[in-house]
Amino acid sequence: MYRVFESLDALVTVVEEARGVPMTSNCVVPRGDVLELLDDVREALPGELDDAQDVLDRRDELIDEATQEAEQTRTGARSEAEELVAGARAEAEQMLAEARAEAERAVAQARHEAERAVAEGRRQYTELTDRAQADADRLAHAGRAAHDRFIADGQAEQVRLVSQTEVVRAAHKEAARIVDEADSEADRLRRECDDYVDTKLAEFEDALTKALRTVTRGRSQLWRGGPQNVSPAGAGAGGRSGTGMDLID
Repeated sequence: MYRVFESLDALVTVVEEARGVPMTSNCVVPRGDVLELLDDVREALPGELDDAQDVLDRRDELIDEATQEAEQTRTGARSEAEELVAGARAEAEQMLAEARAEAERAVAQARHEAERAVAEGRRQYTELTDRAQADADRLAHAGRAAHDRFIADGQAEQVRLVSQTEVVRAAHKEAARIVDEADSEADRLRRECDDYVDTKLAEFEDALTKALRTVTRGRSQLWRGGPQNVSPAGAGAGGRSGTGMDLID
């Protein structure tokens, strides 16, 4: 390119120093020098200019080829993207189905455990209630029997003492004492019976509370594991309170 600029500068100098034609703005230049300088310029021009001209000549063809290649690339990319999307959708559906199956299995297992816990609680409740009722009946029967026995003994002693005129006053006093002792003993037995029944019922209440707490914890874990399927609002709409009492009912 330096040689090109030199030749152009020399060509400009030849034109500027050329002899002018009188009465005109034209001039007379030496043809040989000008042609020689033009040959130098032609030879000094890099070959990339010819290549660039060839590119310009084939511009439309190259643009068409590039457009076709871009369209093919776009079509291939679109097809590949559709295949990837279809594969991802199929994989997502499979994962969703597996998750739903796992959730249903977990729900079924939790329901089974809850039913088993409730059944065990009811069995313990029935057993404790029957045992407490039997003990209460036994203690009440023993208390009534002792009360009746003490009353009968007091009445018999009262009759015996009344029959003896010299100890009538002492007999009345002793009879009243015996009757009071019988009443006190009956009251004591009744209180012991009530205390025993209350203790048994408190033990049953504690066992039932533990069972209900286990059921509630299981249902809470179930709700946390599957919020997309069962929501607290949905549970309220179905009559589920979330405390485990609905399972007992």
